[in-house]
Amino acid sequence: MRATHHFVSEADLQYFKRLVHDGLAQVPELLCARDSAGQVAGFIGIDQDKVEALFIHPDWRGKGIGRRLMEHAIQVLGATRVDVNEQNDQAVGFYLRMGFDAVGRSEVDDFGKPYPLLHMALRERTE
Repeated sequence: MRATHHFVSEADLQYFKRLVHDGLAQVPELLCARDSAGQVAGFIGIDQDKVEALFIHPDWRGKGIGRRLMEHAIQVLGATRVDVNEQNDQAVGFYLRMGFDAVGRSEVDDFGKPYPLLHMALRERTE
């Protein structure tokens, strides 16, 4: 989170760290990409049609792993929604490039913390 969530306080990073393990265990679809040594380079979590988590290790950012995980989530698992921290410009840009549009906004995150969320939905594809 430190690599992409520069706006989150250290106290909140520690708060979220405690929640991640238990929270990820509740996500029905959790997929990861591994490097040649078997280390996790990134992961995505999907619950029904919503992306609940997408994180790429800083050493692997910009190498297409996030795109491949998202394409799989969209094409195979039917993901059409995602919430993203409004202050995370890189993530907002990524989801826009992946075909999502902002359809709503919340002033606080799911934990009531002062980190606004953009609610995004996959735009209709016209072919």
